[in-house]
Order: sequence, then C-alpha cells, then structure tokens
Amino acid sequence: MIRVLQQTQVLPIDVKAAWAFFSRPDNLNDITPADLSFKVLSELPAAIYAGLMIRYKIQPFPGVQLNWLTEITHVDEPHYFVDEQRVGPYALWHHEHHFKEVPGGTEMTDIVHYRLPLGRVGNLFHGLLVGPKLKRIFDYRKEVLGKKFK
Repeated sequence: MIRVLQQTQVLPIDVKAAWAFFSRPDNLNDITPADLSFKVLSELPAAIYAGLMIRYKIQPFPGVQLNWLTEITHVDEPHYFVDEQRVGPYALWHHEHHFKEVPGGTEMTDIVHYRLPLGRVGNLFHGLLVGPKLKRIFDYRKEVLGKKFK
C-alpha cells in the first residue's frame, strides 16, 4: 500500500530565501529530531542538483541503526525538488518539496509517497510505529522552521 504524508506551512520569507535554506543539504540536521541520531555521511555540495546522492545513517527506533541513500532526482529552482530513496528502510520513498510565493511569504509543501517493506507485516507496523514517527518528524520540522523564520 502506498501512503501519502502531506504538510504545508507558510514561512514569512521570500521564495529565494526559502530555496536558499532548503536546497542546502547540510541544513537537514537542523530540522531533524535529535533522537533519530541523523548523520550525513556524504560530502555535501553547497546546493542540491539532480543526480546528487546523499548517504545518511539514522536511528528511527532505539537500537535500530539504518543506512539510507537518497538521490535528488528533480530540481526546478526555486519551485520544487524531489528526493527518492535508493537504499534504506522503505520499499518506496518519494519526497517532493514545493515552494510557492504567497502573500506574507512562501508556502512550503512536503508531499511524501511511501510504502513499507514486508507487505502486510510491514503495514501492521505503520499504525503502531512508522506512521506516528513520520508525523512527529514532520511536526518537529514545522515547529523548528516556525521558530527559525519568525
């Protein structure tokens, strides 16, 4: 089953400033909860580009460390970019980041299409662990970004 997580937030900055922040992969640490023990393993460029591969280590649950490799597959500056998992915990991970100038700032929308591995067994874990964890991660991002861009 393919699931969708979508979150929209208006930031009081112009679209160029939003793009400048979100297109820098090293800013991921600032908007990721500390308990994920998120660590970028790749050397990072100043800005993303289509074809960029980024390696991470994450700890989604205590005692569970995972390698994750994503590729930036589409970039249309300053409107959107897409990252897709190449190796990692999901059977499918397709994350769109959209930026649109609106009165008062920039509307930023994250749309994640994802599927868990292991079929029905994986789906059992969605309601108990994965779904709530993803929601908490994106809620954390929203809170951090709200404070950062007051």
